[in-house]
Amino acid sequence: MKLISYLHGGASHWGCVIGDGVVDLGRRLPACACVAALLEGGDAALAQARQAAEGAAPDHALADVRFQTPIARPRRVFCVGVNYAHRNAEYKDGSDLPKYPSIFMRVAESFVGHGEPLQQPLESTQLDYEGEIAIVIGQRARRVQADDALACIAGITCMNEGTVRDWTHHAKFNVTQGKNWNASGAIGPWIVTADEFPQGYGALRVRTHVNGELRQDDSSANLMFGFACLVNYLSTFTTLAPGDIIATGTPIGAGIRFDPPKFLRPGDVVEIEVSGVGVLRNVVKAEEVAP
Repeated sequence: MKLISYLHGGASHWGCVIGDGVVDLGRRLPACACVAALLEGGDAALAQARQAAEGAAPDHALADVRFQTPIARPRRVFCVGVNYAHRNAEYKDGSDLPKYPSIFMRVAESFVGHGEPLQQPLESTQLDYEGEIAIVIGQRARRVQADDALACIAGITCMNEGTVRDWTHHAKFNVTQGKNWNASGAIGPWIVTADEFPQGYGALRVRTHVNGELRQDDSSANLMFGFACLVNYLSTFTTLAPGDIIATGTPIGAGIRFDPPKFLRPGDVVEIEVSGVGVLRNVVKAEEVAP
């Protein structure tokens, strides 16, 4: 299934995408208030959702809804830095490959859904893109062994882990402030559930286009810390919960790595494509000054 959170008629809904339409599963499964609640219900709830969607006529045309992030206001978003081996070399600092993943966190307000504008802030002209494959957790997990870790994944989505670059250098040991500007990143357009990847996740391809120009192109096969490793590592120090999101890292080709840098400007179109999922598309706009 393609699980979606959306706005229609001024209200929030959730459901699944079938062709060019949306089936409102929230109306059909009133016990589940949102996608995260559906995932909390485990396999039984997902089976109910599939049954409710089977043969159902769409309630809305996909073109008539506004996309929210697939997990509306995700509880936690874990982000992994420099996780493609090529990216470690991109820093040109002679460092060895890392023994452990680099982790930082993002807040829900820093993301918008598919089709919603990315916001270039008033305080910076260094808004950058980072196309990523994002894992959505489907069950509570603590100290999960790597061999069991993939079973904890509910599905996959696309992410633009957008960054305001100059603000990542305000302090010596963290990037938090550059990674959490309102509406600087995007998640979506939907979550493709794990059953749509029957052979496992294999080598998922992630590509980023800006204004039609290919900027990033790589495969999850080149991750230094793969999906199972990340679930294992994170669940060692914290309890993962349904609806938590793990951004697995971005390939080479972010705007800051060009000479001169190619930062995003108002009007730019950013598209993140993940194989088996689809395309997350957003347009950049300048932040408006509040009256």
